[in-house]
Amino acid sequence: MAEAKVKAKAKGAPKKATAKKAATKRVAAKKTVTKKTAVKTKAKTQPKAKAQAKAKTSSKKRARPAAVDTGRKALLAGLGVYGKAYDQVLEQFAGMQEQVDDAQNRLSASRKQAEAIYQSLVKRGSAVEKDALRALADLELDSLADRTKLEAQMKKAKARFDQLKAKFNKGK
Repeated sequence: MAEAKVKAKAKGAPKKATAKKAATKRVAAKKTVTKKTAVKTKAKTQPKAKAQAKAKTSSKKRARPAAVDTGRKALLAGLGVYGKAYDQVLEQFAGMQEQVDDAQNRLSASRKQAEAIYQSLVKRGSAVEKDALRALADLELDSLADRTKLEAQMKKAKARFDQLKAKFNKGK
C-alpha cells in the first residue's frame, strides 16, 4: 500500500501541476478577472510586441539599405576595375602612337636624305653624259670587226677612261 501511495503521489504530483494550470485557466475564464488580467497582460505585452515588431521592421529597413549600399559599392568597384583598365589601354596606346610618330619622322628624314642623294647623282650624271657621248663617238664601231683595230680602239678607250677618272677624282 505504501508503494501505491508513492505511485499515486508520483502520479499525482504531475497531475497537480496540470491541475494548477487548468485551475488558472479556469480562473482566467471568469469574466471579471479575465478582463482585468487580460487587459493588463495585453497592455503589458502590446508595447513589447510593438517594440519587437518595430525593431524587426526597422532592422529590415536598415538591412535593406545596407544590402543595397553593399551591392552598389560592389558594382562601383567593378566599374573602377574597368576604368583602370581603360586608362592603362589609353596610356599604352599613347606610347605606341609616340613610337609610330618617331618611326614616321625617321622614315621621312631618310626619304629626304635619299632624295637629296638621288638629285646629286642626277646632277653628276648630266655632267658625265657629255664626256661619255664624246668617248662613244670616238669609238669606231666599224673597225671592231678587225682584231688589230679593236685592240687599238680599246687602248684609246682605256686612255680616255683614265682621263675621265682622273678628272672626276679631282672634283671630289
